[in-house]
Amino acid sequence: MTYADFLARRTQLGGDYGFDPGDLPAFLFEFQRDLVQWAIRKGRAAIFADCGLGKTPMELVWADLVHHHTGRPVLLVTPLAVAYQTEAEAAKFGIEAAISRNGRPAAPISVTNYDRLHLFDSSQYIGVICDESSAIKAFDGARRALVTEFLRPLPYRLLATATAAPNDYIELGTSSEALGELGYMDMLTRFFVNEQRNASTGRGYLGQRNAWRFKGHAEQPFWRWVASWARAMRRPSDFGHRDDGFVLPELVQREHVVKASRPPDDALFDVPATNLQEEREETRRTLTERCEAAAELLAGCEHGIAWCQLNDEGDLLTKLIDGAVQVKGSDSVDAKEDALAAFSRGDIRVLVTKPSIAGWGLNWQHCRAMTFFPSHSYEQYYQAVRRCWRYGQTQPVTVDIVTTEGGARVLANLQRKARAADAMFDALVAHMRDAATIRRTVDYPHPVEVPAWAS
Repeated sequence: MTYADFLARRTQLGGDYGFDPGDLPAFLFEFQRDLVQWAIRKGRAAIFADCGLGKTPMELVWADLVHHHTGRPVLLVTPLAVAYQTEAEAAKFGIEAAISRNGRPAAPISVTNYDRLHLFDSSQYIGVICDESSAIKAFDGARRALVTEFLRPLPYRLLATATAAPNDYIELGTSSEALGELGYMDMLTRFFVNEQRNASTGRGYLGQRNAWRFKGHAEQPFWRWVASWARAMRRPSDFGHRDDGFVLPELVQREHVVKASRPPDDALFDVPATNLQEEREETRRTLTERCEAAAELLAGCEHGIAWCQLNDEGDLLTKLIDGAVQVKGSDSVDAKEDALAAFSRGDIRVLVTKPSIAGWGLNWQHCRAMTFFPSHSYEQYYQAVRRCWRYGQTQPVTVDIVTTEGGARVLANLQRKARAADAMFDALVAHMRDAATIRRTVDYPHPVEVPAWAS
């Protein structure tokens, strides 16, 4: 073994577990073909492509290639109501796929949603695709563990999302673990140091995100490692392709500050909230004023979305907005899917729901107006906006952010996270654009003997 071989074995860069895909369908754009070819050769890979870049056709082609190569079925798991869209896309492209609700393969590519995954047996499938895989970390612990365990024995795995780690690259460990690369904690200890020395065996410590920083030598190896199992793209030109047909229309973001009808019980006037408890108190105290403002903003639109955070907000918005239909967490899975599909068809004028329910995967280019009550989750905001403001949208999209005088801290936090997300994605793209950063070999002029115990 040469010293270069020894170093290559110690890099822990993602290996190749797939096969040569051969010819790909003509309906894929050139950048999509490049991504699918790479993902098939990898076998276990992640595609971090922005909303509207065609993750669904890429997923379907990937699954079809795996099925024809192995002769066994593939499972494609989606967020709520996205399965209908996926089945329709498959029919459009001539790919055999069908929705399964009972856990049994329904076609060479079976499509289901995360809420029904517990009905399925991974041994019946050769591969799995997690659509909008960033949704996994939003699940409760039991369901997140279910998804991770379902993926673990399968030789072919594909993750696809626009927000792999929306504003904190430490969250990339979730994807790595799901693909069978470095585990979450292994990633942290390899590339990062905890300045507060309070690492936990669980995930709860991530509330102390600022405690983690790169080790002195580790930033470039970290991005090179991520680039060995993932590809990130915000636009085709990120990888040298033309952006024709992939130019977003204008996004109009307006802030509306609503005054509370009364100050807190222990104060003479409103002041900006300084902690989470004060923010929650103000949210409850201004519920009526904020809902009335949102209802007025959506009064004249043809189709709109009223995003809410609380059940009480959703109930009041539904009463105030003409033609509104609410989708809430207590609804059955079937009821949620039916309502979301009805809005997708244009049968519902205004949808009232939470980003945690309908914020992933759905294509609503027919809608270009929404109101949003901000929270500290940048990912929820980004994904909610991207249901409408995505490639394929031809009209400007208006997002009306309804907040209060005390909500300055929340908006400032969202803006900070937006900047962090842009910086992280730029770093991902920069390292992935240059294939030379993914694998490097070094030629040494003199032979070096590697001890047997080190090999």
